[in-house]
Parts: sequence; C-alpha cells; structure tokens
Amino acid sequence: MNSPQVETFMARSEQKRETRQRILDAAARGFRKGGFGGLGVDGLAREAGVTSGAFYVHFKSKSDAFRESVAQGVADVERGVRQFQTTSPKTWWSEFVRFYLGTKRKCDLAESCGLQSLASEVARADAASRKAFTAELMKVAQVIAEGPRPSDAPATTEDAYIALSTLIGTVTLTRAVDDASLANRIAAATEAALLSEPQTPKRPKKSKG
Repeated sequence: MNSPQVETFMARSEQKRETRQRILDAAARGFRKGGFGGLGVDGLAREAGVTSGAFYVHFKSKSDAFRESVAQGVADVERGVRQFQTTSPKTWWSEFVRFYLGTKRKCDLAESCGLQSLASEVARADAASRKAFTAELMKVAQVIAEGPRPSDAPATTEDAYIALSTLIGTVTLTRAVDDASLANRIAAATEAALLSEPQTPKRPKKSKG
C-alpha cells in the first residue's frame, strides 16, 4: 500500500502530465488554425486555460511546443490508419480515404489533419520540427504499406507517399476554393483515382509468322 507521500507525489505527477497535455492540445489547435505566427505564448496559454508562466514550466519556447504539436498531429494520422486496419482489414483503405476526403476535410480547421494543416508551416520551421515531421511521416507511410492488402491499397511506401500527397493536396485545394460544388468535384475525382484498382499490364500480342 502506498504511503500518503507517495500518493501525493503520484497525484501531482498525473496532474502535471494532464496540464502539459492540455497545453499541447490547445497549442495544436492554435497552430492548425492560425499557423505558427497566429498566436504567441500568451495566446496559447489562454487557449489552454493556464498562465504564461505555467506554459514555460512545460515548454521551453513556442517552437518547442510547435515541434511536439507537429509530432503528435502526424502520429494521430498513424493511429487513425491503424484503427481502420484493425476494425476493417478488408476495406480499411477505402474507408480511410473516404473519411479523409469527407469528414476530415469538412471539419473545423483547428481539428484538421496535422499532415495537411501543418506541412506548410513545418516547411518554414526549424530543423528540429522538420525532423520530427519527417520521422512521423515515414511511420505513417510504413503503416499504410505494411497493412492488410485490399486490392486498392498502396503496396509500397513510395505508393503511400503518392497517396498521402494526393490526399493532402486535395484537402488543401478544397479548403481554399469558395465554390462548394467545385470542392466536392475535386474530392470525388481524387477518391475515384485513389480507389481504382491497379490495372494488370496487357501482354503484347505475339506476331504471326
């Protein structure tokens, strides 16, 4: 049985962990919605319901929080892919694509996919943030390539990168245009392209004679 001192220490550690995660979640929402420059430390702290001093207890700087937000945001994509693979192994790819182009595309920017909403910010960020993004992106591609094998799913990491790039570009375009009908057409065209089964190359006919 734990002593009162140990229980108090554990309770404080858990509270600290929860506060840190709350700040990180709030920072991630802020970065997705307004970019790296959209909010300062004071704004990020207010979003999390803490003081600026509390922010610095958990993160050395805004860049530090951004790097962790990037890593967490892309890791969420990996977890999402794994969830689809677990619950629907025979149809996981089509379900993931439709979810990404439907539900995820239309959600509030603050809750959008980290891959799509943070990639352009990472391109202008420091080396540590780019390294974190790269590491998590590679994990996503690997999970896609090594998952169950529906006929329409990417078969290699290279195919996975192509598919992810297509999804990210599509969502970026559909969020940018002011015509809902056009946005839906772009999404539908991408869905059709990504879910078409690969064609088996035809063998050339042998010449007679």
